[in-house]
Amino acid sequence: MLPSLTIHEAHARLARHEISAVELTRSIYDRIDRVDPALHAYLHLARESALAQAQAADERRANGEDTPLLGVPLAIKDVICVDGQPATAGSKILQNFVPPYDATAVARLRALGAVFLGKTNTDEFAMGSSTENSAYGVTHNPWDVERVPGGSSGGSAAAVAADLCLGAFGSDTGGSVRQPASLCGVVGIKPSYGRVSRYGLIAFASSLDQIGPFAKDVIDAATLLGAIAGHDPLDSTSMTAPVPDYASRLNGDLKGVRVGVPKEYFIDGMQPEVEQSIHAAIDVLKSLGAEIREVSLPHTDYGLPVYYIIAPAEASANLARFDSVRYGLRIDRGDLWETYRATRGEGFGPEVKRRIMLGTYALSTGYYDAYYLKAQKVRTLIKRDYDTAFEQVDVIACPVSPTTAFRIGEKVDDPLQMYLSDVFTLNQNLAGICGVSLPCGFDGQNLPIGLQLNGPAFGEAQMLQVAYAYEQATEWHTRKPELA
Repeated sequence: MLPSLTIHEAHARLARHEISAVELTRSIYDRIDRVDPALHAYLHLARESALAQAQAADERRANGEDTPLLGVPLAIKDVICVDGQPATAGSKILQNFVPPYDATAVARLRALGAVFLGKTNTDEFAMGSSTENSAYGVTHNPWDVERVPGGSSGGSAAAVAADLCLGAFGSDTGGSVRQPASLCGVVGIKPSYGRVSRYGLIAFASSLDQIGPFAKDVIDAATLLGAIAGHDPLDSTSMTAPVPDYASRLNGDLKGVRVGVPKEYFIDGMQPEVEQSIHAAIDVLKSLGAEIREVSLPHTDYGLPVYYIIAPAEASANLARFDSVRYGLRIDRGDLWETYRATRGEGFGPEVKRRIMLGTYALSTGYYDAYYLKAQKVRTLIKRDYDTAFEQVDVIACPVSPTTAFRIGEKVDDPLQMYLSDVFTLNQNLAGICGVSLPCGFDGQNLPIGLQLNGPAFGEAQMLQVAYAYEQATEWHTRKPELA
């Protein structure tokens, strides 16, 4: 079945002219029509433009061109701008916004001949851990439609897991690629801060946001990361560091690789099956030749409160631009200030309002030093913990999420419990380092469990090598959800 192919399998068949990009794209849309009504992974489908892109890819290949993504159908999270396609950020306030330009990551994919199937569902402005905060409905987990796919990039993760695309892109501000990848049983990468341009990404927290790929295996994820990585003059935070050929450097050799295990990441309240699967995965790495060392990240416990001061503060500033004047929802009340109040009051959902208020409070006169400034100082300590750890080890192995996918509605009325879903993924964003989630087991209810590997800033190549070696030694990534 064509939709079940990995990117590298599809590329091989396309290169041999066994299938066409148009045929591949149509087969995936057929599957979307059958399966997505039960999942709601997509918010918008771009059939006409996608088939035109596929036709153009076939013509390029007929003329002797080839790239790893030529004619490959991908999905894009609805916080990333694609020229001519809606970009709602899962919010009512942007329900009619259609950007007239591509994000830099999208422009690079377009140049390689990728096909854009449509835009996937997201928690509103990427604020959430379950994709329940979208103004356009909940996305369901392909492994159990009564459960969440994770968030905020739940639509992209669900689409990859259910074979509704060959790969997808999301954004990760505090775990929003890695956590849904874990809960949906796919591979998801959070690149180092500055590795991928943020130009064209609708901002949540600008010092934390990164665009990252979802894929069915590590080779595909490495290929997608390589396609979008690199310096961009349109993003002043993107780095000029050279981009390795991640996919070509993958091999199964872990001899001499030092893998750190942080003692602070195995905590009370973790689902026992998650802890057991992570320890089993670490044993596999050891059997492949890796040297396992315990490391300490002593300021780990401060990550959650620090994140929920810094991220809402940056969101408060970033979301001030949505004022109903130039684009998006406008509820005209005659008076300018009343128009602002009405538009933002109706356009933003409860979680976004909660974070705007938290952030505005943290930045307000009399509280800035006590909250925001202190949080930034503790952030420096968290980064220093990782710097010290990476002097002793090459990669850190730990859980992605303390539990497998929870039921829809289970945590939506308890913000603190929802925030705790990201307790193992926040600190990497605060430190600016890279991370990957890949399947490492299942619980007793047949729900996926993810292993998180972290590397130092711009250490994606080594991190992906360890991920690839583990994946090749196991079969977790080959299991698929049973969908009617």
